[in-house]
Amino acid sequence: MMKIKHSLVVPCFNEEGNVENFLREIREKFSNYPERYEIIFVNDGSRDATPKKLRQLVADTDDISITVINFSRNFGKEAAMYAGFTKARGEYVTVIDADLQQDPKYVLEMEAILDEDSDCDMVAAYQAQRHEGKFITFCKSSFYKVITKMSGIDFVSDASDFRTLRRSVVDTILALPEYHRFSKGIFSWVGYNTRTIPYEVRDRESGETKWNFKKLLRYAFEGIMAYTDAPLKLPFFFSAAMLILAVVMLVLTFCLGSAWIILAVALAVGSILSFSQGLLGAYVGKIHTEVKDRPIFIAKEILTNEHD
Repeated sequence: MMKIKHSLVVPCFNEEGNVENFLREIREKFSNYPERYEIIFVNDGSRDATPKKLRQLVADTDDISITVINFSRNFGKEAAMYAGFTKARGEYVTVIDADLQQDPKYVLEMEAILDEDSDCDMVAAYQAQRHEGKFITFCKSSFYKVITKMSGIDFVSDASDFRTLRRSVVDTILALPEYHRFSKGIFSWVGYNTRTIPYEVRDRESGETKWNFKKLLRYAFEGIMAYTDAPLKLPFFFSAAMLILAVVMLVLTFCLGSAWIILAVALAVGSILSFSQGLLGAYVGKIHTEVKDRPIFIAKEILTNEHD
């Protein structure tokens, strides 16, 4: 069997209007590609006709190696990327979305960088110009600064999951079995030499974005909990600050004779204790899930158009 040079891992969630166009554009952009490549679609529990469309692509395609992994339910994009990595056979592996906001032409550019620079192990694409509000942009920028400082890991600001990895990097990532996955953290944690390139985001071919502020906030919280235990130290500092404040308030109460000051301090202490317990509970919950050692994903079916 001819060796595969490049594997494209394509997470899909409710992309019935995009998968056919995606394959069509890959054919166009890779029309002069001299090596063999493959596409791995990972259907992350879509609720529309995405599974049907993907099955049809496998049945109708004979010029490109296609694999489809259909999850038993929605496990999330992180699990979808991991599943795609388990099936990828290429020397290079690229994660790219099915909505065509990420132009496949950049895949060839990232591959060219890896071909030319043997010291480079991974090429990550970042949005040259963000089409989002200033508040969201500020929040994202602040998040990367905070998590870099708290974790001691250098997170590349604005770098997306749209990236090309060498086989060695993929194999390293597959050796990390945690259930709660934060890929941007994993890409940074494993190290390796990484270069970044800008890319222009296109409009979606079909459907709506799966991200909103609530999901971004949850994603940020997951990332912080996955890569630093610094929040667990907050209760200690809160307690020290409250002890000092309580002493000051008692002195003021003794001097001024007001019981309201003590009540205010009691409410503040109670709020901080509740926050600390909730924070500890969140970490314990993560540990509870990890020790169960459940699979990162469950594949309902795996289809391929290869028969040899």
